[in-house]
Amino acid sequence: MRKIRITAGDVSVTASLNDSKTAEAIWNVLPIEARANTWGEEIYFGIPVHLKEENAQAVVELGDLGYWPPGHAFCIFFGRTPVSQGNEIRPASPVNVFGKIEGDPTVFTKVRDGERIIIEKVEE
Repeated sequence: MRKIRITAGDVSVTASLNDSKTAEAIWNVLPIEARANTWGEEIYFGIPVHLKEENAQAVVELGDLGYWPPGHAFCIFFGRTPVSQGNEIRPASPVNVFGKIEGDPTVFTKVRDGERIIIEKVEE
């Protein structure tokens, strides 16, 4: 199982990637450095990966990592977004779920808009 480290400000977490083509494409462009954009309890940022939908989901789980095809964006879901209904976690439009945060994803509530974020491979 491939693992990545996500670091933003004081937050550093490990995540596991799944076996999707999306996860493979993202793994192949690491490391990535970007600026975090926040949208409700979601962080997203553009990455140099251009893919179509792959088993895209309109609602995701707490801690899911998603790739948003329209914006070529890496998304971290740690709570409700402005379009969530009830307690669901709903992206702006369907995303390809390619991984999951290990541990408590709500630590990302500390990350501010515009903060530097780094995604790197964890070599085991």
